[in-house]
Amino acid sequence: MARILSERECFGMVTVEAKAKINLTLDILGARPDGYHEVEMVMQSVGLSDTISLERRTEGITLRMDGTDLPADETNLAWKAARLFLDVYKIQQGVSVVVEKRIPIAAGLAGGSTDAAGVLIGMNRLFETGFSAKELCALGEKLGSDVPFCIEGGTMLATGRGEVLQRLPDLPPLFVVLAKPPVGVSTAWAYKTFDKAGATRRPDTRAMLAALSEGSAEKVAGLLVNVLEEVTIKEHAIVGEYKRVLSENGALASLMSGSGPTVFGLAKTKADAERAEGALARACPDAAVFVVPTAGRNDIS
Repeated sequence: MARILSERECFGMVTVEAKAKINLTLDILGARPDGYHEVEMVMQSVGLSDTISLERRTEGITLRMDGTDLPADETNLAWKAARLFLDVYKIQQGVSVVVEKRIPIAAGLAGGSTDAAGVLIGMNRLFETGFSAKELCALGEKLGSDVPFCIEGGTMLATGRGEVLQRLPDLPPLFVVLAKPPVGVSTAWAYKTFDKAGATRRPDTRAMLAALSEGSAEKVAGLLVNVLEEVTIKEHAIVGEYKRVLSENGALASLMSGSGPTVFGLAKTKADAERAEGALARACPDAAVFVVPTAGRNDIS
């Protein structure tokens, strides 16, 4: 089915909602010769997003970052994505990109990766190049391990260094409480510390895939495991406190996402999610808290 162009698109402008992700599981299987780690993760899109607006220019790239002090230059992943798209596909025009930032940075939510993914999706529409999700993912892989997932979205198993994706049955609709403490965590630090410390508990990926196939929110919640959580909690005890408050106040279960420090709680109803949000706001007033639904796969067309 042909996609109907919006009024903005008809005038050479495109807007994309670039969604955040959480990890339902995260396992590290070992170091790789290329310097990365072999991972096995079940990843899920959520309804917290950055809005990315793109407009054609005669030449060059401009980037504006609203709601953040991140640099809007060639070091930014969104800028790199635009440059890569223009160069690889030999497009003799330019693009203006505006990112309205809502996803917290350095939070374990793939904020930078999803902005890059959103730029690739948006430029595919803007320049009417018609590339498939597979082709865009191959491009996104050059920018970062999480970018291919952020292009696809939904519920997926990620292996390799995170770029090898397998579509999974959709997670049953749930509400997610996202809570970021006022600290930052370096992904490189988290992996390096894990390499020294190891894990006392690992995810059961096969059981998680079975729970998703069954469509059981309760079973999914009972299988949340992230091997990086333990090392991060040792450095930032507040992560454990957030988990406790969420789990005791309406969340089916809670887990740290990625290398952290953001903690999420899964809730069956919006009322349960808002109860957990209120309890966390009272107990931890410095937290940045969001209540959002889970989200499905992206429309690449």
